[in-house]
Amino acid sequence: MITNQLIAEKVSLFNVPVTVAKIIEAAIQKGWQNPAIHNLQQSLAKSGKDVLPVQVIEICKPEYSGLMLQQDDGRIVSILMPYRISVYEESDGKTYVAALNMSVMTAGLSAITAEAIQNASHEALGIVESVIGTF
Repeated sequence: MITNQLIAEKVSLFNVPVTVAKIIEAAIQKGWQNPAIHNLQQSLAKSGKDVLPVQVIEICKPEYSGLMLQQDDGRIVSILMPYRISVYEESDGKTYVAALNMSVMTAGLSAITAEAIQNASHEALGIVESVIGTF
């Protein structure tokens, strides 16, 4: 398990598809949207690459993204939008979830943008933790 200031990783008790479904369900219950799920295993298979299951979930909450994108200094963080959560299987057969703690990336941003990022990151990590437990 990896845990540092920027990236947190934790084992899920569920397989990849169930973990993905539970995270999306928890996000929607908290008022977040799910614009996309990227199945990287499936995408790479089209190019002849065989990898273990990896799905990247995108979630977005307009309340936060709107605040960020209304600020000139906030648009730079659009590179991190929507918020992404990775769910994957490793060679040990376990399912892992990785997520960014974007609140550590707010230095130099306006108070409004920094607060929106911190709140969004805190809430998104809370959604993940409601499914897999505390990082």
